[in-house]
Amino acid sequence: MSHSIPLQHSFYCCIKMPEGPELHLASLYVNKMCDGVVFSGLVIKSEVSKNPEVAFTCESYRITATSRGKEVKLTLTPMKSDDNGEQRSKGEQADQPMDIVFRFGMSGYFRFTSEDEVPKHAHLRFYTKEKPCRVLSFVDTRRFGSWQPNGTWQPDRGPCIMFEYKSFRENVLSHLSDRAFDRPICEVLLNQKYFNGIGNYLRAEILYR
Repeated sequence: MSHSIPLQHSFYCCIKMPEGPELHLASLYVNKMCDGVVFSGLVIKSEVSKNPEVAFTCESYRITATSRGKEVKLTLTPMKSDDNGEQRSKGEQADQPMDIVFRFGMSGYFRFTSEDEVPKHAHLRFYTKEKPCRVLSFVDTRRFGSWQPNGTWQPDRGPCIMFEYKSFRENVLSHLSDRAFDRPICEVLLNQKYFNGIGNYLRAEILYR
C-alpha cells in the first residue's frame, strides 16, 4: 500500500513548476508522512545524479521539514535510543542532526512509498527502520533540482513572502533605489533577492490580477 498523497503528487508533477507554495506543501507532506516514523541506515543517492553524496548514517533517526521561499530543508535528527530503549551503536553512526537544503528545479518533489513502489527518478532515498521498509524519496524527472548536505538557506535570497511578510516588505521598500527596480516589473518579480519563492506561474498570476 502506497503512503503517498496522490493529489499532491499530481499537483507537483503536472500542474505547476514548484515555486514557494509547492515547496511549502512539500514540507507539510514530509512532516505528515514522517510523523512518528523512524528511519535507519545510509541515505542513498542514485548513480545518475550529479548532486553530492549525503554522508549520514544512523541506526535510528527522524526527519522533519521546513520551507522558505524556493527552498526546503530536511533535518535528520539521530535518536538517543531505538524503539526498544537500546542505545545506538557507536562508530560511524551520526550523533548530531544534519540539515539538507533542497531546491526543486523544474520537477522536484517528495514521495513516501513502499520499497517496491519507489519512483523511477528517485535521486535521493531515506529508508525507514521497519520491515518491510518504506522510503522517502526526492524525485526529479528532469534533474534540475539540487540538494546541499549540511546546507543553509541561500544568503542571496530575500525573506520568504509567505512566512516573513514584514521582513519581505521592508526589504523591497528599503531597496527601491536599487537598479534592479529599474527593470520591467515582469523581470523584477523573478529577482529572488527581493521575491523569494516567485516563479513564472506566480508572476503571471500576480500581473494578471
